Amino acid sequence: MIDHMSVKVKDVERAKDFYTAALAPLGYVRGIEYPGGLQLHVEGEPGDVWVAPLPEGGEPVPAHVAFLAKDAEQVKAFYEAALAAGGTDNGAPGPRDYHPGYYAAFVHDPEGNNIEAVIHDWAE
Repeated sequence: MIDHMSVKVKDVERAKDFYTAALAPLGYVRGIEYPGGLQLHVEGEPGDVWVAPLPEGGEPVPAHVAFLAKDAEQVKAFYEAALAAGGTDNGAPGPRDYHPGYYAAFVHDPEGNNIEAVIHDWAE
């Protein structure tokens, strides 16, 4: 289980808007905001996501982050919200061959990070 993680970005304001919208269907809300950064969290749960600026002159290294969803409807809602917030398709909601029951959707955030929402117990 993730306690917390950071996504380093060039355009923090755009990333704040993207992650706020994309993660809302998964129950994430804005938490602590500071100049140049933002915490998103699910009330009462571990797994904080911090959006933070790259160091001066730093180049982003695309990351892959998978968020656990409650059901297929949350996966679909995440995907739709992420696209509406400026993300690009990297895999529409659906089953994957990783293991039986794996159902996920993938988007690239505006800076190219691969963001996923997944459930592991999907049944048709």
